[in-house]
Amino acid sequence: MERAEFIRLVHQALRDVPSPFREHLREIDIVVKRRPSRADLAEAELGPGESMYGFYRGVPLTERGGGYNLVAPDVIDVYQEPLEEDFPDEGELIAEIRATVLHELGHFFGIDDERLEELGRG
Repeated sequence: MERAEFIRLVHQALRDVPSPFREHLREIDIVVKRRPSRADLAEAELGPGESMYGFYRGVPLTERGGGYNLVAPDVIDVYQEPLEEDFPDEGELIAEIRATVLHELGHFFGIDDERLEELGRG
């Protein structure tokens, strides 16, 4: 898939975020990368041969105090190649891009992996 089309699908997933949460999206950068770097994998505590579809870096909204200001926006990386490799069917790929974006946004909103799993966003 062309990078521009992949980016369009990521933006489409962001449009599905309910309005009470959408206003916070200006506080986060969403970046499409080809694949995770070794540093990304190490930071996520993944070993050789493992990969990931997305990665959130930042301070979740629920952990920000009154002194939280003048900082760079949080970042969500979405990794195109691992998603395309694992989901060659276009419909499945679109669904997984959406699931990845929503999962990582969950971390931004302070939801941990265990709770995301309970919510069906694991």
